[in-house]
Order: sequence, then structure tokens, then C-alpha cells
Amino acid sequence: MRKKTDTDRTDIYTRITHLIIEDLERGVRPWMKPWSASNTGGRITRPVRYNGLPYSGINVLLLWSEQILHGFTASTWMTFKQALELGASVRKGETGSTVVFASHFTKSQSDGNGNEVDREIPFLKAYTVFNIEQIDGLPDHYHQPSEPVFDPVVRIEAADRFFRNTRALIRHGGSQAYYSPVTDHIQMPPFETFRDATGYVATLSHEATHWTAHSSRIGRDLSRYAKDKSERAREELIAELGSCFLCADLGIVPELEPRPDHAAYLQSWLRVLSDDKRAIFQTAAHAQRAVSFLHDLQGVAESGIRAA
Repeated sequence: MRKKTDTDRTDIYTRITHLIIEDLERGVRPWMKPWSASNTGGRITRPVRYNGLPYSGINVLLLWSEQILHGFTASTWMTFKQALELGASVRKGETGSTVVFASHFTKSQSDGNGNEVDREIPFLKAYTVFNIEQIDGLPDHYHQPSEPVFDPVVRIEAADRFFRNTRALIRHGGSQAYYSPVTDHIQMPPFETFRDATGYVATLSHEATHWTAHSSRIGRDLSRYAKDKSERAREELIAELGSCFLCADLGIVPELEPRPDHAAYLQSWLRVLSDDKRAIFQTAAHAQRAVSFLHDLQGVAESGIRAA
């Protein structure tokens, strides 16, 4: 068997980044596809594994995109082997979708002075999964109708409770939404200025992702946000992805049309992704950590909606 090389790993980054760039060059934010696609009905959720655990990070974007591309209505995915273990089989001729697994291993290396030191070596592995609509013979529970869409009022109340549980300082007034790292507060326009309640929640989810960057929380460095366009673009992409992940978890529709102050980032995102093939993986990972942190603030009572 041929050993995996650095080129193989780089190709994974390059191939996936290229797909994201193609969408952005057409003016399409790929992380918004599930909500804007006409062939997707019902509540938007994260893609889930065969055991019901949600995918996270870059895999959410990859599988959302595949679901829309192929018109799948089911959000559950599994490997060829997992299907066999369930007594099912992937239909002949079906093409799988790529997901990735990122981890690291420890390797002893010489430090140049004759000493052996342990170093953490990151690695990325790609593997193939199939949507359950490509598989025959699965147990009946995989094909049960999805849960009914919750009443909009109930969803909004749950979202309000979610943000209240974070204990973030949220002030209202003015015409702009932003997070101030100096005063550590989220500024939101008055509720009544939004087109609807979901628009308010979607905007707040974006700013709450920024809020997690504070040194007392995740500690994402925002020191160059105001000075470096590239760093600002990265942080805004983290907040966009974080908002989409969180909106899916809360059953809320995100901002399908970017705010004027966000639309300007499109070209900056293209430059960032073109210059760094790992950027979309890193920003998706940061977004996932931010959303997981917000979920962790909910306590036991809210654990039922926490994404893994």
C-alpha cells in the first residue's frame, strides 16, 4: 500500500478550498446554501452521523453543499462499512462524499542538540460517506419523518433564553450591530428595527461569536482586527460560520442577505482563501469552538441542543 505523503494531505486542503472559492467567485456564500436552496424543505439542521451525533467544523459545510448538490432531503450520513454493519448496502454506482478528520500524533525528534523532544504532528485524513438516501436496507428508524418544525414563537423564546444564559452584556441603541472588545459588550440596534424576530436572533448570533474571542473566554486574538484587513476578514468569516452553525442548532434562519458592512468582505475572503489553503479549515474550527463554548454556557437544561 502506498504511504500517504505531504502532497496527498495538501491536496485535501487544496481540493476543498477550491470548491469554496468557486462558490464565492459566483457571489454565493456556500455556508448559506441550505437556507437559500429551493429543494430543501423543513427545518435546517446540521448533518449527522449514523449514530445521530452532529458533524462539526468544515464537515458541516462539505455535507451541506453535497446535500444541496444532489438534492438529498435526509441529513444522515455513514461510511460504506457502517452501512454493512447495519445490514444495509450502498447502491451500486452511487458516489460518496468527502469528509475529513483532523487530529495529531506525538513523535520524538532531535532538537539539534542531541536531545529527543516530543512534538505534536498534525494530520488530516479524508474519508468517504454516503447519504442514507443512497443506501438500501437500513433499519426503519433511519427513514422516519424528521421532527416537525417547532412553532416560531417557541423557537424565538428558546433563542432568547440561549443568549440570556451566556450572560453576555447586550446593549441596544443606534443603527449598527457590533462587538466591542474594549468594553466587552455586544451592541444591537433596537429590536423593532429588524425585519422580524429571526433577523434579530441571526444578527445576535454573529456578534455572539465575536464575543467568544475575549481573553476570559476562548481567547481569539483580535488585536489586529482594526489594523489588518486580512485578520479582519478572517474574524468576520469565523463569525459568519459561527452564526450559521448556531442558527442551525437553534432552528433560526441566518442572514441570507449580507449586511452592507459584511458584503464588502467577499473579495477579502477570496484573497485569504487563495493565499492560504488551510484558512477555511482553520476558520471553521474557530467557529465550531465558539459555538461549542456558547452551548457549554447553557448548562444541563440546554444540553439537548448542543452540537458535538
